[in-house]
Amino acid sequence: MSSSDALATVTATLQHLLSSVTASVTTRPPSIARNGMGEQINIFLYSTNYNTAFSNFSMPGEIRDGEHANLPLPLVLKYLITSYGEGDDDISGQQLMGQAMSLLHDHPLLGPEDFEGITPNSNLQQQFERVRITPDILSLDDMSKLWASFQSAEYRLSTGYEVSVVLIESTRESRTPLPVLKRGEDDRGPDVVVAPSAMLSSLRFEKQKPSAELGDIVVMLGSQLSSDDTLVRFQHVQLDDPIDIQPEVNKIASEMSVQLPVPADDVELGSKWPAGFYTLSLLTERQGIRSSSSNSVAMPLSPSIELISPTSAPAGNVVLTIECLPQILEQQSVVLLFGDQTINADSMLTPANPAARTTLVFTIINALVKVTPYVVRLRVDGVDSIPVDFSGSSPQFDISQQVSIT
Repeated sequence: MSSSDALATVTATLQHLLSSVTASVTTRPPSIARNGMGEQINIFLYSTNYNTAFSNFSMPGEIRDGEHANLPLPLVLKYLITSYGEGDDDISGQQLMGQAMSLLHDHPLLGPEDFEGITPNSNLQQQFERVRITPDILSLDDMSKLWASFQSAEYRLSTGYEVSVVLIESTRESRTPLPVLKRGEDDRGPDVVVAPSAMLSSLRFEKQKPSAELGDIVVMLGSQLSSDDTLVRFQHVQLDDPIDIQPEVNKIASEMSVQLPVPADDVELGSKWPAGFYTLSLLTERQGIRSSSSNSVAMPLSPSIELISPTSAPAGNVVLTIECLPQILEQQSVVLLFGDQTINADSMLTPANPAARTTLVFTIINALVKVTPYVVRLRVDGVDSIPVDFSGSSPQFDISQQVSIT
């Protein structure tokens, strides 16, 4: 396969071919192309495009079934060929252009013999796909814009050509796994299950919350849902292992519920259930066959602010201490939302005891007096705490999640 020198090889090959028309064949930008006053042909590579037809195919012979190779870089090269007559004579230049176009018309394919020895180490002659030369018809507007980009260059009789495809080999290493000795247990092949698979469409949280909180019941909506031999799997980017929970027994195939652990029931809850986004899926285990998984849906889990100190402060710079559950891990992103401000933490302390709260310290610069208290929220990995009290007949902002500036 070709190396990155293939572009220069194609240009040099065209230069070599057209040298049979005239001895003076240059490869310069048109603004500085003219070389003396004799007959001359100039070849200018002005654009390289991506060939999408070869973008998803590996090279034949490069890999076998089950192996993975990095795809080549498939390029289409666009050239502008310009002719100059003897002493800038138009008739002589037109004759020269006619000879050049006739030669390229009769030589539409570039084979290994054309590339051999042109430039070292390009390996273009070993490319399995033939390199083709085709006319590239440029409109008067396109040609005008092209020549205008050459600044002081005076327009000369020119034509466009396209050369494709040039396949440049990737420099990344391919992967070649060992051959498969058996497919499944006792070489029985894949397991085939006649029953339809579970499909999740969305989640519903308690009291129309925007996200789940620890201790909530999460309702999964979808089709073909069954609690028989099924576990609900939660995966978080900060956790090495998934968390599996037994769902509640469901009565209809379109809904299934699962109870998230309650902080009082699990002393290690802080480290096992960090706030943030989880992927939720259903894992079905049937006797004698491998377990199967449904599609995944995203589940946001909100942090809970357990303590704010102080809850009232005079205007100016205010230092707030906040304790929250679940614990915030070192790799997680956390900010405080105070009014219209987003404030980074001055410090964060997460105790080794997984049941203990994380303590954060924030400084609000120039906090202004406000008639109503500021509602405080904590955002962890993009998921906000819920500052709403749902215990009454109608939801209202939780007074324990507010700070008054007097």
